[in-house]
Amino acid sequence: MRLEAKDICYAYQKGRPVLSHVNFGIESGEAVGLTAPSGYGKSTLGKILAGYLTPQSGTVSIDGKTREDTGYNPVQLIFQHPEKAVNPRWKMKRILNEAWNPPEEMIRSMGIEQDWMNRWPSELSGGELQRFCVLRALSPRTRFLIADEMTTMLDMITQAQIWNEVRKHAERENMGIVVISHEKHLLERLCGRIVRLDG
Repeated sequence: MRLEAKDICYAYQKGRPVLSHVNFGIESGEAVGLTAPSGYGKSTLGKILAGYLTPQSGTVSIDGKTREDTGYNPVQLIFQHPEKAVNPRWKMKRILNEAWNPPEEMIRSMGIEQDWMNRWPSELSGGELQRFCVLRALSPRTRFLIADEMTTMLDMITQAQIWNEVRKHAERENMGIVVISHEKHLLERLCGRIVRLDG
């Protein structure tokens, strides 16, 4: 399976173009780093790949077919700030089960405590909440994961634990991962190739 963006152009309202004729592709089972200085559109491209934004021109396709706006999206995006990605009026069990019902072993491997399930998002730390957001995105229906600076705000131990579980799951499921980051060492450790949007 291949996720591909062709000739993508995007500009925010009354702003300069953020992306101009960008091409990007990733295969199932591949880990690709996406990097650039701030303002060069790497997060914007991630949102376009995941269907959160529609480009002014260009196409995003999966195996040559454009994505339909029905059903579960096979491209899931994990944001840097998890509190922006969850419904604050839902408890964590409902937030997780909206996507899928992961096995207990996988819940434990992500470091999620059972009593967190009955908490509100506001009752969890940023690291605890991000564990849920990552696990939610690892549904068996997810074929490509877009990780936009997803562990930048976390301590080094939590970063390593989360990335270890994501990599193991991706290998088992032949999932493609786009790692968006400024951190050169992280990209070199996780990715088979790195794409720079600024050249």
